[in-house]
Amino acid sequence: MIKIRPIRTNEIRSAKYIILKVAYGIFGWDGTFEESIQHFESSGKLEDMDNFQSEYFDRDGLFLAVLDNENLIGCGAIRKMGSQAAELKRMWLLESYQGQGVGYRVLQELFDFARKKGYMRVCLQTSPQQTRAIDFYHRVGFHEIPSYNSDTSELSMEIMLTGTNPGKDSSSFQQQEAR
Repeated sequence: MIKIRPIRTNEIRSAKYIILKVAYGIFGWDGTFEESIQHFESSGKLEDMDNFQSEYFDRDGLFLAVLDNENLIGCGAIRKMGSQAAELKRMWLLESYQGQGVGYRVLQELFDFARKKGYMRVCLQTSPQQTRAIDFYHRVGFHEIPSYNSDTSELSMEIMLTGTNPGKDSSSFQQQEAR
């Protein structure tokens, strides 16, 4: 049974492992998977996760763990970006769980949280190589925007949380997910 709840300190290492495992499959980095783990650990690129309490929870954000029978299978987070905007971060799910609506459930929980906090829009950045993720974000209503930070190698997207409740039409989304 899939359970989604706030992440716990003892799950951060497993969440990093999942992110790197999925990313390794997408990007096909040179070297072994273990070498990739060492590279990312030493580069500080996942440092926000080491400080998840202050980077997310203490700053009007949320970091979720996705579990299947108490085994971590994915994660997703949102954090304050401005007075009315939030940034979607760390949306990763093991490949064997993709296409089953699990990512959609995580995203809906993050959207619900963002609405309660008064955020009117959610932005994200992803690599152009993550075509499956980009397709997913388009299906729930995200659209491409100019880069909102200095990393112009990434694709920036946003969704407005006001009006027609974007991403709330789960029946049409789940039909697309089943394909």
